[in-house]
Amino acid sequence: MAPRSLATATISFGLVSIPVRLYPATESSAALSFNLLHKKCGSRLKQQYVCPRDGETVGRDDMVKGYEFARDQYVTFTPEELKALEEASSQTVEIAEFLPLAAIDPVYFDRPYYLGPDRGAAKAYRLLAEAMRRTGRAALARYAARGKQYLVLLRPAGGRLVMQQLLHADEVRPSAEVEVGEAELKEPEVQLALQLVEQSAADSFHPERYPDEVRARTLALIERKVQGQEIRAAPAETPRAQVIDLMEALKASLAAGTAPTATGRPSGEGPEGRPGGEGPPAEVTGGPPHPPRGTEHARRPARRAPRAAHDEHGKAGAKR
Repeated sequence: MAPRSLATATISFGLVSIPVRLYPATESSAALSFNLLHKKCGSRLKQQYVCPRDGETVGRDDMVKGYEFARDQYVTFTPEELKALEEASSQTVEIAEFLPLAAIDPVYFDRPYYLGPDRGAAKAYRLLAEAMRRTGRAALARYAARGKQYLVLLRPAGGRLVMQQLLHADEVRPSAEVEVGEAELKEPEVQLALQLVEQSAADSFHPERYPDEVRARTLALIERKVQGQEIRAAPAETPRAQVIDLMEALKASLAAGTAPTATGRPSGEGPEGRPGGEGPPAEVTGGPPHPPRGTEHARRPARRAPRAAHDEHGKAGAKR
């Protein structure tokens, strides 16, 4: 089923205006969530806001928004004042410059959206996508909507445009904060590592080859729990000895024909060669089964509203 449009916008490309529609590029329904219940009766719990000073439960009508300018010191704002702080929503994606896609570190990438041409804009839309494809460049732009200003990247993909929401500079920590220490690399080690990389190299990305096995296993265990069976964790695996000799580890990996992961196991395998690598699977023991029930009774997580349209905090829903 085709996705529903989230919003409309206009791409400003020189003197050319291209009306477009925004569509979700990701599916949040894949996430699994558990609800908090009252242990005694099994009722789902409701969230309440409680004042820590007097213990009083505070309703929505008695709440105001405030900004902490010093420790435990706040300045409050009325709804009218908050409205004055918002950016004017022009719904225009104003292209500032065209950059090589490789020039943008993926650490800045946040939420993606698909763009589709609005009525009468198919030719101009295809023209921009083709121009970027041939030049190998992406468009850096500003997008003002819902009272916020977003930094976005337009890039071609499969004859269409993707609008990649970006983090601002002050939202990304410098990599220099992570210490890596000093270490001398020997050329034979580098050459073995290069061979190992080439052994597992691929020319294209196929995400369908890497399904979420943990989610599938979890759903299967949840269904068994629904059927009345008890779930128990299997005994933990005995930790393996750490490999000290780097050269020997590289040679062994090349001989095995698979690249080692961070855990020292061949990629794609878990403990004892099982797929997933998330530890031993849970054991299921029998219990008095309830009448068979299908997965349609399991609660699906609520679809999260697009941050670009509904998030009250952070930049364009960039805050996770």
